[in-house]
Order: sequence, then C-alpha cells, then structure tokens
Amino acid sequence: MDARSALQAATSTTAAPHSPCPIRRTSDCQRMLVARGLTKEYLSGSQPLTVLRDVTFDVPAGAFVSIVGPSGSGKTTLLGLLAGLDTPSRGTVSLDGVDFGVLDEDRRAKLRGEKVGFVFQSFQLIPTLTALENVQVPLELAGRVNVREAASRARDLLGRVGLGDRVHHFPQQLSGGEQQRVALARAFVNDPRILFADEPTGNLDGATGERIVELLQELNRERGCTIVLVTHDASLAARTQRTIRLRDGVIVEDIRHDQSPA
Repeated sequence: MDARSALQAATSTTAAPHSPCPIRRTSDCQRMLVARGLTKEYLSGSQPLTVLRDVTFDVPAGAFVSIVGPSGSGKTTLLGLLAGLDTPSRGTVSLDGVDFGVLDEDRRAKLRGEKVGFVFQSFQLIPTLTALENVQVPLELAGRVNVREAASRARDLLGRVGLGDRVHHFPQQLSGGEQQRVALARAFVNDPRILFADEPTGNLDGATGERIVELLQELNRERGCTIVLVTHDASLAARTQRTIRLRDGVIVEDIRHDQSPA
C-alpha cells in the first residue's frame, strides 16, 4: 500500500454507496475502546503463526494508555486492530460504542475519518506533497473546513511541533525526526476523539521528544482525547496513566500509574 492509499484508508470519510449497514451499540459505549478475545493469526509457509492471542481489555474515554513489550510481541498488530486498520482472526473491537465487526470497509473508514488520528511508525507521508499539504489532507478528506482554514490549522500545528520554518519542504527534504513530527501534526489536525501512535518519539532527539510528549499530554488533558500509543521508551510509558505489557502476543501485565479513568 502506498502512502496516499494508507492515509486514505486511515482517514477516508467516503460513505458506502449502498444503505448503511446496522451499527450495534452496546452497554460498553461509555468506553472508548472495548477489545474482546482479540486473536490474530497469519500463515507462515504452511504453518499458522499466532501474533496475538485472546487479548481483552477496555479503555475509557479520556484515558492515556501505553502498550509496551519486546520486538515481536504484537504491539503494532494490536494497534492496527484497535484502529480498525486490520481485522482480527477472532474476537471483536468496539470504538466509541460501534462494533467494527458489523461494518464494511467503507463504514470503517468513515468511522476512522470522523474519530481517529493515527501516527504510523513509517510516517506514511505523501512524497509529492509538502509538509503543509500533508497535514491538510485529513481536513480536505473530511470536507469540514475551507482551504484557508485548513492551511491555517496545519500551519499552527506544524509550528507547535517545531516545524514552522519547514512547511513548504517535501518529505525527502526532511530528516526522519522532522517527518515524524509532520505525521504527528497530521494526526492531530482533525481534533480526533482517539489518537493511536506507533513509536511517536522513536526518531526524535530528547528535547524534541519532550515537546511531543507535552503536546500529547495537552491533547489528552485539555481536549479529552483518548490516546493509545506503542513505545519502547520506558520514561514515556511511565508518564501515561496506564501501561499494558505484551509478551508473545498475550497481556502479561496491566499497570495503573494513577487514579485516572484508565
């Protein structure tokens, strides 16, 4: 999947041409995320490979949760399932009271476009667009604001991540850390109800990483955005409200860092 396709898959608001499929809302709707028995299997040659096994947990609205674990433990796979970018082999995921399992891909994309921000580990920037244009893409896909307002909001966010002087640079003209910050600004731009981030500080120096952590905390605290991130950074995980630790595709530890809603 190329960068444009991946971004549209994560943020598209295109509705299905047929009648909407039914949306099942349950008593879990006060929870932003409900994962039940998530299992993900792939074929490795002729043998099944289980990446996640019977993962179950809830995330209340407004929580700030980190997912940690060694490489290969299933963290990124889990994040994709929670965001509706992939489908489980077994189990269910509900986001803001809506079961992904009853939606076709168009409806899942619409739900993501309305409520989800996603920071990909590989950035998924569109190489033919400038930093400013990359950040504007989700707003343009949503069609909620005019071009001038979209550009203004994108400029503001790029300034907040320290890229105010790089708005007209293309991805290939930016360092890995700068591309990471463009991806973060893009994820914030639609003011999502929930933000998923895969190693959001992984390519950043200490000072810049601290600025991004503060921005994440501000988004969570002031706007009530639920945040679920994957990280290898123990200090970042400790600053979240809750840490879920994976090993070999199962949850081995679930730590509450304070008395927050997580």
